[in-house]
Amino acid sequence: MTLTKRIIPCIDVDLDEDGNPAVYTGVHFEDLKYTGDPVEMAKAYNEAGADEFVFLDITASAEGRETMLDVVERVADEVFIPLTVGGGIRTTDDIKETLRAGADKVSITTGALERPELVNEGAKAFGSQCIVISVDARRRFDEQGENYVEIDGESCWFECTKKGGREGTGIDVLEWAKEAETRGAGELFVNSIDKDGTKDGYDIPLTTAVTEAVDTPVIASSGCGSPEDMYEVFTEADADAGLAASIFHFDEYSIDDVKSYLDERDVPVRR
Repeated sequence: MTLTKRIIPCIDVDLDEDGNPAVYTGVHFEDLKYTGDPVEMAKAYNEAGADEFVFLDITASAEGRETMLDVVERVADEVFIPLTVGGGIRTTDDIKETLRAGADKVSITTGALERPELVNEGAKAFGSQCIVISVDARRRFDEQGENYVEIDGESCWFECTKKGGREGTGIDVLEWAKEAETRGAGELFVNSIDKDGTKDGYDIPLTTAVTEAVDTPVIASSGCGSPEDMYEVFTEADADAGLAASIFHFDEYSIDDVKSYLDERDVPVRR
């Protein structure tokens, strides 16, 4: 049976200057601009035919605070497709509370890098299908990595970052992806800091390297600017799902536009 490729809109949520939750869109994880209300956007994407939905609290880890679970609950009330929530998740109690608030899966970045055992604990307590390990990767053109790829004639490796891309770790993405899989991760959510917000296509070398290194499903993220980019990441990098934000947030393309484009080119999608 051929598995359908999933189309997943994502909202990056932060608190505005008045302390209210708001969706922001940026470039390279910076220069964030107000985009909309998280609950209203979730409702719209649910009605638009998204396969899943991702809610990321983008400053929870950096600020050392908990995920805004009250907002998650309101979003969950509007979304009847699988909901993944990330940001500030450090313990199994955090996972439990996030799932209790209405999430179907949790996305963990910093908490898992700082204490990898959290992946094992989460998978054992709640099932691997609930545990998504998110990787905020950036390219490094030095000799400190373990796995290298050629990009535009230069040799580079991919480094895991933490705290919303603010801190490097020195950890090679491919080594971490394999370890996370071994520890029980059900999915890998691969973000490219170099491509984030550029709308000039996914990081194909990064995504390809990860899909070739693991058997766990891979969600490609960062850089989508068109249905053609989705097609490329599915056919060239073998991603299992394509995540996008800007093209959907600003009505450049609809979920149906993307699915129609893929369907016409024999990429299996859910209609």
